[in-house]
Amino acid sequence: MTQAGKTPWHLWVVAGASFLWHLIPVSDYVGFKTKAAWYLEGAQLKPEQIAWIDAYPIWADIGWALGVWGAMAGTLLLLARSRHAVTAFLVSLVGLGLMSVYQVGLKSAEYQALFGAGVLGFLAVIWVVAIALFFYARAMAAKGVLR
Repeated sequence: MTQAGKTPWHLWVVAGASFLWHLIPVSDYVGFKTKAAWYLEGAQLKPEQIAWIDAYPIWADIGWALGVWGAMAGTLLLLARSRHAVTAFLVSLVGLGLMSVYQVGLKSAEYQALFGAGVLGFLAVIWVVAIALFFYARAMAAKGVLR
C-alpha cells in the first residue's frame, strides 16, 4: 500500500483520462451495433464502410467487443482500485490484437482504402495507450495500490 494507504494522485488522473478516452470506442461500438442514426449519420460512415464492418468474421467481431469492453472494464476497475484492472486491460489487448490481425494483417489494403491512410497511425496510438494502461495497472497492483 502507498504511504498511509493513500491513493497516488496520478491514479485518478490516469483513470479519469482513460475513462474519457474509452468513451469514444464504447460509443462507436454501441452506436454501430445498434445502427443508431445519431452514430451512423454523425460518424458520416459510407455504405461501403458499414458493409465492411458488418462483414467482420465472428472472431474479429469478438475481438472488437473484448477490446472495447475490456478496456472500459479495466478503467472502471482502476477507478475502484481493483487489482482485476490488470486482467481487464490484458483482455482488451487480446481483443485489440484480434482486430489488428483482421484489419491490418489480413485486410490492410481494403482497410486503408475505406478508412484512409491515417487509420494505421491512429491504430498505433490505440496500441500505445492500451499497452501503457496495462503496464500502469500492473505497476499499481505491484505497489499495492490496487487491492
